[in-house]
Formats: sequence, structure tokens, C-alpha cells
Amino acid sequence: MHMRVISIKKLKDFWLKHHDSEQSLKAWYAEAKKSKWKKTADIKRLYRTASILENDRIVFNIKGNKYRLIVAINYQFEIAYIRFIGTHSEYDKINAKEI
Repeated sequence: MHMRVISIKKLKDFWLKHHDSEQSLKAWYAEAKKSKWKKTADIKRLYRTASILENDRIVFNIKGNKYRLIVAINYQFEIAYIRFIGTHSEYDKINAKEI
């Protein structure tokens, strides 16, 4: 089984506002969907700059670190929940561990 990403709509809504993020987000989505992440080390092997947070939250740098993507991972059920996508200033205003 592969990772299910919930939901691409958040990504699409974001890239419609920030057109320069579209290709990077599509590439991340395609890679995530075909992944079989069982633990954080699996993610770090592929995304060395990803930040591992509490509550199984992962912060991915998008478009050369111009944007931040926070995903909550349920490893047991192989589901990646998109919790946040935004600019650095938007990211600085949230609690990434709880979103």
C-alpha cells in the first residue's frame, strides 16, 4: 500500500494564489503518494531538510524553502494529512506542533 494524501485541494488552493509553488507542490504530492513511509527516518532519507516535530508532524521546505508544508503522518494507516501550507511569515504565526 502507498501513502494516501488528504487532501490535494489544500495544495491546489495554495498554488492558485502562489503560482510559483505549483510545480514543487505537484512534485511533492506525486512523491508522497507513491511512498511507503513507516517511520520518520524514511522521510528524512528522501527529504534531508524536512523538520521532524512532535505529534508526527513533518515540515517540508517547498520551492527552495520559500514555502512551508506541514503534514501530519499516520504511519500505521499510511495517511498523510496536509495541515498547513504557507509562506514563512504565515508559518511563523502558527504552532506547527499543534496545527
